Amino acid sequence: MWETILSIIFVYIFILLGYIAKRIFKEEMDSKTLTLFSVYFLQAFVTVWGFSTATLSMEHFAVPLYYVATILVIILPTIILAKRFVKEPKERAIITISGFVGNTGNIGIPLGIALFGMESVIYTTLINIANIFVVYILGVYIYSRGSFSIRKSLLNIIKIPIIPASIFAIVININEIKIPIQIQEFFKMGAYAGIVLQLFLLGTFLYGVKITALKKSIFLTVMSQKFIIIPLATAYILSFTELSLYIQGIILMEMMVPLAVANINLASLYNCKPKDVTSLILISTIIFIPILLFLSEILSKFYL
Repeated sequence: MWETILSIIFVYIFILLGYIAKRIFKEEMDSKTLTLFSVYFLQAFVTVWGFSTATLSMEHFAVPLYYVATILVIILPTIILAKRFVKEPKERAIITISGFVGNTGNIGIPLGIALFGMESVIYTTLINIANIFVVYILGVYIYSRGSFSIRKSLLNIIKIPIIPASIFAIVININEIKIPIQIQEFFKMGAYAGIVLQLFLLGTFLYGVKITALKKSIFLTVMSQKFIIIPLATAYILSFTELSLYIQGIILMEMMVPLAVANINLASLYNCKPKDVTSLILISTIIFIPILLFLSEILSKFYL
């Protein structure tokens, strides 16, 4: 438990460092440059390294597939409703996708250890990797549509190197190709740098953010979606599957974690109101703290 608490403390320390750096250097600290470096270079290292940490089997693949399938089932009516009721393209993009891009890595993995034990690591790691595909396919397309045409948005997906990097890593893992220890360390260094940069980047965006400037309609819609609609829909959908209650609980937990920093990457990259997205991430992280007590009680009563 203390290891989890320390991990979360260090997460917030790196976020704080990013905030302090932006406060000191202001315009000299270019958040857009950091975003480009993270998305186009370091996130590929995070993915390849993540796949090298455990040998995959077919039974493991079922969990991330259910995770992605659940997201797709819930997001389709969300897209239809948002298109009908939200006129401004950038606001529509934020409302459509941000609630589905959760912090399944930095918060989801240590939280899984705290609530479900070390046995959950293989599942939370795979869900985090599945979430990468959600982020860099659905996320890239929807955030792009806030500023670009359909054709340009589809091209933006192809440009993101994390997708081919993930395919490359899966092929290596499935075929049990042995990676020399020196190369593994190289990927590990890049992955750790990518994780730290993500947290640092969140801190830079927090500087100058005014939560009061966020539209109430966006705040209420995204938070209701994240902490009410998505969890209830997920629990209902999973109840029809043959997954054990233990695995259902892990998936439900991962669907409820706060909004991920990756939302900032894409919102900034495609000029889709990154300040508003940063406010939503901050608010969701704060709200999640009391919700976590309720979530742990539900999970222990029904899923453990």
